Amino acid sequence: MASTTKHPVLTPRALNRATLDRQLLLRRAPLGVEDAVAHLLGLQAQNTKPPYYALAARLDGFRPEQLSALMESRAVARIVTMRSTVHTHTARDAVALRGLVQSGAIDRELAIFVGRKGLDGVDLERLARLSRSLVEDSPRTPKQLRDELLKEWPHADPPSLSLAARCLLPLVQVTPRGLWGRGGQVALTTTDAWFGDAVPAEAADTDETVLRYLAAFGPASVKDMQTWCGLTHLREAFERLRPRLLVFRNERGTELFDLPDAPRPDEDTPAPPRFLPEFDNLLLSHADRTRVVTPELRSRTWQGNRAFSVFLLDGMLAGIWHLDEAKDRTTLTIEPFAPVTRAQRAELAAEAELTLRIMTPPGTPYDIVHH
Repeated sequence: MASTTKHPVLTPRALNRATLDRQLLLRRAPLGVEDAVAHLLGLQAQNTKPPYYALAARLDGFRPEQLSALMESRAVARIVTMRSTVHTHTARDAVALRGLVQSGAIDRELAIFVGRKGLDGVDLERLARLSRSLVEDSPRTPKQLRDELLKEWPHADPPSLSLAARCLLPLVQVTPRGLWGRGGQVALTTTDAWFGDAVPAEAADTDETVLRYLAAFGPASVKDMQTWCGLTHLREAFERLRPRLLVFRNERGTELFDLPDAPRPDEDTPAPPRFLPEFDNLLLSHADRTRVVTPELRSRTWQGNRAFSVFLLDGMLAGIWHLDEAKDRTTLTIEPFAPVTRAQRAELAAEAELTLRIMTPPGTPYDIVHH
């Protein structure tokens, strides 16, 4: 589609291919796991397995034990950051990005707890000091932390106390939580206690984070980035950076910014099938998600408050999948939203088999069921 403005127009398909390339989803990348987690600015991690499946879809030669080893060595960690949700980050980003996004969705979530009157009479500064002392003395589960805080504020709403501590302090979920094949309940300590002096205690620079976001999710609008991180008022940063960026428009006229040297593949570039976990950031990091999700399918990846794992066909959301991991056999079930061709069915089966070979122990029997 030709543009009559000074800014070229990018079609949804062109945006799709550019974003898939940044997200390492056009071809599996020969990146190390820690470098990939940094490039992607973290992996959504409300549950423990999604980060592993996110990397299995993106990295050449990935094995789950690689990410697990980085968690054990404290090179990566699980922490609440973007959109006030749990992400797996490199140690540096766990500190820096948490510091940057604190004033956005995290502070807004805290205001909700305070507004519900569950924290009437609670001095939040004192709560933060006491919580820090408790979790740095020894990692605490949310219940253990809540029980200690209730001794100070017996009339407060118990869940609000521990959730307020999570909002006020940068709390890491310590291992074995999140380790592959082991797991454990959530136990918390501060980033200071977990990383020590190995990581600078500095918030990320806003302008640098804009550039990193575009490298991982661009081309994108100001509103797209605000949706990704939960911050507002980012227009000023984009305007500072405008001389260093290319500017495009989508077909509705919205300005899209991008790095001059970032890949923008031809829109006819093949996009292989990919199996993504629930809450994958590919689906959550733009205000306008039509580059990967058609409007009529957007509601079909949720049921109540549960999100499904999804798969892509030709770069677009095309259905859901789920695993049944029995003791002696694993079954991956594929449920397309629309009929697929014989060729697409074969491609999905091949990608499902590769996913299972990556993610199941050697020798584990598995089945692939296609509905």
